[in-house]
Amino acid sequence: MKRFFGSVRARATFAATLVVAIALVAAGAAVLLSLRSNLIGQANTHAKSDALEVGRQVAGSIAYADLDLDDGDETPVKIVDQRGKVVAAGEELENIVLPDSAEARAGALSTTDDDEDDEESSGGGIPAVGLLSEPVLLGEGTATTDGETEEYRFAAVKATTRADVTLTIYAGSPLSAEKDAVSTALTTMLIGFPLLLLTVGGATYVVTGRALRPVEGIRSEMGAITASEDLSRRVPEPDTHDEIARLARTTNETLAALETSVERQRAFVADASHELRSPIASLRTQLEVGAAHPELLDLEGAVEDTVRLQSLAADLLLLARLDAGERPPPNARFDLAKVVREEVSSRGGVTLDSVESVELRGSRNQICRVLGNLLDNAGRHARDRVAVTLRTDAEGAVLQVADDGSGVPQADRDRIFERFVRLDESRARDDGGAGLGLAIARDIATRHGGTLTVGDAPGGGALFELRLPLHPPST
Repeated sequence: MKRFFGSVRARATFAATLVVAIALVAAGAAVLLSLRSNLIGQANTHAKSDALEVGRQVAGSIAYADLDLDDGDETPVKIVDQRGKVVAAGEELENIVLPDSAEARAGALSTTDDDEDDEESSGGGIPAVGLLSEPVLLGEGTATTDGETEEYRFAAVKATTRADVTLTIYAGSPLSAEKDAVSTALTTMLIGFPLLLLTVGGATYVVTGRALRPVEGIRSEMGAITASEDLSRRVPEPDTHDEIARLARTTNETLAALETSVERQRAFVADASHELRSPIASLRTQLEVGAAHPELLDLEGAVEDTVRLQSLAADLLLLARLDAGERPPPNARFDLAKVVREEVSSRGGVTLDSVESVELRGSRNQICRVLGNLLDNAGRHARDRVAVTLRTDAEGAVLQVADDGSGVPQADRDRIFERFVRLDESRARDDGGAGLGLAIARDIATRHGGTLTVGDAPGGGALFELRLPLHPPST
């Protein structure tokens, strides 16, 4: 059972069938109650009509033997006097059992009209000679005619004959039609409702199965992708415009992003391994030579390789944190102008044109790292001059670092922000880092809600422009 209801298809079928079943039961009950009420109302009307008809005959002083009381079990009628003695009845009528207290209520018939069939009336008085009281509905009772007892709706009316004799006429209308109609309707419902529920359940099961067929295709393909670890595969996209099609498209977009991320990670690991291999090998060689021949140990070179290795490890650790989604603290604030002045003052040959103060939200250390990387890059490529400019505009703070070097070719302006990328003229590791500085700078700018681009400086060379919003997006 758990396995069956573990299926969306089964749960949808069960829910749809249950809703339809509840609706059918409610509708069926309403129909039966309405049908019974209408038929009982008709029986009440007939009982009152029959009582009035016989009452008119009695009020007209027609002899008991001439009264029309011979409708048998269709309209059982009996007439009693004020002492309760039966003075006339249908020939086939054997007995009438009236509802509880009917006799007492019939003894106080109302002379006012009663429009509500189900309201039991009382009060009034004896009608004048030759007149009738208004009929009173007594409710359900039984009558035995020709040996058979049936249920009836009874009404009573009083009539005073011209001989000033007051009589009470009881007349009934059979409920057999109501019972037959209700029984037929109930039988029809008991047969039809299960068939209808089976039809609804079967249709829902088939339609749901067809609707969920693409989902099964997506699930199957995702299972195959997981088993094969081939992220280049894509799930099938149904040629529709519904939620399942959107799910398939989103899944493929996720797979594409995941494939890109994995490829980037693999390339990162490969490049990092390559970059680490060189200083580690150099350091090991120097230490091995120093161990065998201490007089030949290049201590200065070993320290340089160690520093370079330490710097590379720090860059890799920072990139790992950025890739993990690390964002600056939302409430941290700092003065960018002060950071720029402190960084520029520690370097020679760098000019500064800055505003007095630019307060930003974010990580002071990371922005300082961005500026340091830009200045290191500019220092490696500049001939004589590096210029730093800080200003603000309507969008936020703008920090520019320009050099008078050869500039960055148009085709390489996006590529230089990739990891471990060095242009041809700076391939030598002695002339620069591992190609991570600009990649780190752009990642930090992005985490702060900003951008980092490169263009042409006004006097020739490269112009790096960092834009940061005054209020970066919250995490």
